[in-house]
Amino acid sequence: MDEALLRSLTPGVLAVLVRRGADFAAAEDAVQDALVEAVRVWPEETPRDPKGWLVTVAWRRFLDATRAEAARRRREDLVDEEPAAGPASGLDDTLQLYFLCAHPSLTPSSAVALTLRAVGGLTTRQIARAYLVPEATMAQRISRAKRTVSGVRLDRHGDVATVLRVLYLVFNEGYSGDVDLVAEAIRLTRQLADRVDHPEVAGLLALMLLHHARRAARTAPDGGLVPLAEQDRSRWDTRAIAEGVEILQAALARDRLGEFQAQAAIAALHADARTAEETDWVQIVEWYDELTRLTDSPVVRLNRAVAVGEADGPRAGLAALAELDESLPRHTAVAAHLHERDGDLPKAARLYAEAAHKASDLAERDHLTRQAARLNHRQGL
Repeated sequence: MDEALLRSLTPGVLAVLVRRGADFAAAEDAVQDALVEAVRVWPEETPRDPKGWLVTVAWRRFLDATRAEAARRRREDLVDEEPAAGPASGLDDTLQLYFLCAHPSLTPSSAVALTLRAVGGLTTRQIARAYLVPEATMAQRISRAKRTVSGVRLDRHGDVATVLRVLYLVFNEGYSGDVDLVAEAIRLTRQLADRVDHPEVAGLLALMLLHHARRAARTAPDGGLVPLAEQDRSRWDTRAIAEGVEILQAALARDRLGEFQAQAAIAALHADARTAEETDWVQIVEWYDELTRLTDSPVVRLNRAVAVGEADGPRAGLAALAELDESLPRHTAVAAHLHERDGDLPKAARLYAEAAHKASDLAERDHLTRQAARLNHRQGL
């Protein structure tokens, strides 16, 4: 049994049923029944058109369930208009499924879970392990999401920007449990890029590839964080970098700049530098200016302050930082870094310790604590 084939076909089959009028929850139940039947039948006789076979079986299972329910009369039109069996094209249907799973009525966490379940083909158990929550909790979250979108018709073009935000959320969850969500996000974004000719989709894919290329160098053998400036760049994935840059250049050539393209351009400049000292910080500041214009995000302005500190000196960076709200996440850590570069080691050490106390991520907390200890040691404290 080719499990990879079944997994790749599942979202398209589900989308066909939803497009034909099945509500989301009932459609998924029917598709799961069809998959079970495929596991039983295919080893003996693989169909010539696997997707068409799954669509036919799933639709029949849906109709059987529909007839058995008290609401049969409400769905009689669906029964009477059963489409003929045959090859099914999944391109537009799968795209619509992306839009459905990223529907604005869903919370971000629910949209992510539903996307992984319906489009990614992951089991509820796998998603729960990835998010480090009980399987029952994740099952409830997915069930609520399915109920929310059950009445949504796939008769309009969805919002690409919402889909991209959901995929970026998946990517930023990183790796935990037995599912690599970074790799899953890249796979799903590639799939979306095959279906949508949009420069921001390409921009997000490029951004993911460029960030993922540095993954092996981000952690030390003891699990500690390794800052970008200290990473062993020989461990970066040059093939992923080359692919990301090529995709980004093609997107930028269309002259429809968006925030993911701008972020990818910054990541590409970091990837292009053979050493930290060779980083083109002036151009990075220019891209942060573009990104600020596009998003007006305080987090972007915070990262821009770091870049300004590298391009124009730490005091210029501190001046840019002074314009921002001190309650921003990582504000204290950035201040510590800039004060260290400015030579004020006592203040930098105090700020590193304060930032460590505020950090919610254990690896980040350990890194900031070590930074404070390093400066205190230099001062003989």
